[in-house]
Amino acid sequence: MRIMTWNVHGIFHLNPGFDLDGVCSVIRHWSPDVVALQEVDSRGRTDDPFALLAKAVGDHSVDARSIVTQDGDYGQVLLSRWPFAEPPTISDVSYQEREPRRAIAARILSDFGEMRVIATHLGLSIHERHAQAHALIDLVQPTRTIVLGDFNDWFWVKSVRGVLARICPVRTRLRTFPARLPMMRLDRIYASRDLIIRSAWTDRKARAYSDHLPVIADIMFPD
Repeated sequence: MRIMTWNVHGIFHLNPGFDLDGVCSVIRHWSPDVVALQEVDSRGRTDDPFALLAKAVGDHSVDARSIVTQDGDYGQVLLSRWPFAEPPTISDVSYQEREPRRAIAARILSDFGEMRVIATHLGLSIHERHAQAHALIDLVQPTRTIVLGDFNDWFWVKSVRGVLARICPVRTRLRTFPARLPMMRLDRIYASRDLIIRSAWTDRKARAYSDHLPVIADIMFPD
């Protein structure tokens, strides 16, 4: 199974015309089965990026709009080549008065059997992320589970990975931010201990569209 996560925020200032075709071309180039995209923003636009991105992988998608305004919305999307076993759930993982945050939890009926996939975008402060990581644990199953997104996690103190690794110890370790000279591992894919990440990589060509690099991983099922 090929998994991908990408924070596409940079398309709004690195790519002023918001070349959605370019973004979709990066996704289609790698032909992933499941994709999580963060910081999708329709504010101030006449088209709907959420709808346009929904067809980049297959016919199955769900979005979580954490900020909704009269001028447009802001949030994340989860795209899947395979159908959902049931309508995905959107959990509010916001922390106190900070920016609203959401987590998408879906059961996907893949060719390899049912999978639990959780996509999210966590906050900027240490205490915020730590609380949100514990909220994610309540959504995770002990087997056949993937958690992916932008975790904004770069400190060891109260780290997200320290929390998630208890149940999803398999993870990517790629530097993704800033895209031009990546130094921090903000974007990750976590997997339950029964799964194997066979290989994981980024795409430097994606620098033309975002200030984050995507993370792509091939995941194996030992059984």
